[in-house]
Amino acid sequence: MAAYGVPEADIARVLAVDAKTLRKHYREELDTGHVKATAKVAEFLFRKATTDGPQCVTAAIFWMKTRGGWRETPQSHEIAVSDVSQMTDEELDARIRELDEQLAPFLELKANEVDGSHDDS
Repeated sequence: MAAYGVPEADIARVLAVDAKTLRKHYREELDTGHVKATAKVAEFLFRKATTDGPQCVTAAIFWMKTRGGWRETPQSHEIAVSDVSQMTDEELDARIRELDEQLAPFLELKANEVDGSHDDS
């Protein structure tokens, strides 16, 4: 039970012994149970990471992140923001036309999805 993280007091309660008695007679097991369990899981994970199969890539990535020092690099997603209140009417009209041209293909696709029509040309 110690290997699974069960507190000593709870183990003693389940075994119907005093916690001091449990520690006196099972000190080694209480101290090493979690280490043995971790080693067993690590062995299983290592086998998964070094064989073929659907879980091998996930296991290998996990192993490398936790044991090999790998980390995911943060991705920067910057968006340019324009203060339209500082634009002239002409600049604003030009920007609206530019965005209309950029978005037109997407809006046409969306319209086709909504009305069920498809352009098969």
